[in-house]
Amino acid sequence: MSHAQTPALIAALSRGQRLPMVAELAVAFAVVVTKWDTRRRTRKSLSHLDPHLLQDIGLSSHDARTEAERPFWKA
Repeated sequence: MSHAQTPALIAALSRGQRLPMVAELAVAFAVVVTKWDTRRRTRKSLSHLDPHLLQDIGLSSHDARTEAERPFWKA
């Protein structure tokens, strides 16, 4: 992308105009991938918590294990 186009795009975004379709798809894809990565990381971390930490957040070991075993693409 050329630098001459950047101010025009920023101005268009500031006016609330829609992004080009390819850009909207790219943003939507990035959002989904980010959600998946967050779920993967938090579920992995959850699987490594000690029982007393699980108790602090109100989860049993069974609940934590069940959540940690869920695939990242399932909410």
